[in-house]
Amino acid sequence: QAQLVASGGGSVQAGGSLRLSCAASGFSLMGWFRQPLGKEREGVASLAGDGSTAYADSVKGRFTISQDIRENTLYLEMNNLNLEDTAMYYCATGFTRMGYGRLDERNFQRWGQGTQVTVTS
Repeated sequence: QAQLVASGGGSVQAGGSLRLSCAASGFSLMGWFRQPLGKEREGVASLAGDGSTAYADSVKGRFTISQDIRENTLYLEMNNLNLEDTAMYYCATGFTRMGYGRLDERNFQRWGQGTQVTVTS
């Protein structure tokens, strides 16, 4: 299987936007996670094969997960970024396991290399 590769990170001022990309589409479950420096990794957004989505409370209304099957790409559109969004962001694929929430990383078996997002004041 090809390795997942996330891209699109960078440095942006607070209030700005970025769009992350990952070469993946059509999986049963796809997601974005982030890990701030010195903290645990957390689920940010997930997209299931039926089109349903899930978001962490901290990003609801600001982030949007989507896929372009023709381009084989998973996206994370991030708007109104704030300092707390600074982290390494990872894309992942897997399938929903009974008993685990959509943002639980135990649903995800294949992980990509991360892309750094830094939000400055």
